[in-house]
Amino acid sequence: MSRVFWDSNLFIYLFEGYGTHSAQVASLRDRMRARNDQLFTSTLTLGEVLVKPIEKGDQELRMKYEEALERTATLIPLDKAAARIYATIRGDRTLKAPDAIQLACAAQARVDLFITNDDRLSQKAIPGIQFITSLERAFL
Repeated sequence: MSRVFWDSNLFIYLFEGYGTHSAQVASLRDRMRARNDQLFTSTLTLGEVLVKPIEKGDQELRMKYEEALERTATLIPLDKAAARIYATIRGDRTLKAPDAIQLACAAQARVDLFITNDDRLSQKAIPGIQFITSLERAFL
């Protein structure tokens, strides 16, 4: 059993239908369930997936997304401990603030694997996260 953190883009692929990416994420989730892996993400991810439903004024879809995230993943907040980690990570000016928030929350949760579709992040070494990989490489 592993502790796996998904970046926002994986949930967006799953919820909003992005062809091959959506199929990859669904397959990844099936594999994780079979292994009893724990799924983590941050409250920032919740905000990211709610953008479209809120823009459209679709309260039913908003509630569906919120319930799906709360049912399938542990949501990690940017609390005081994560904020301190964020400050350290943000010292790397090549990282955007949202990426640093995601990484800080994952590090705070001490995850085994952080999966993203942003290949730049897979080049980073963050204390508290054993491995960072792209969605494509998660299938190798």
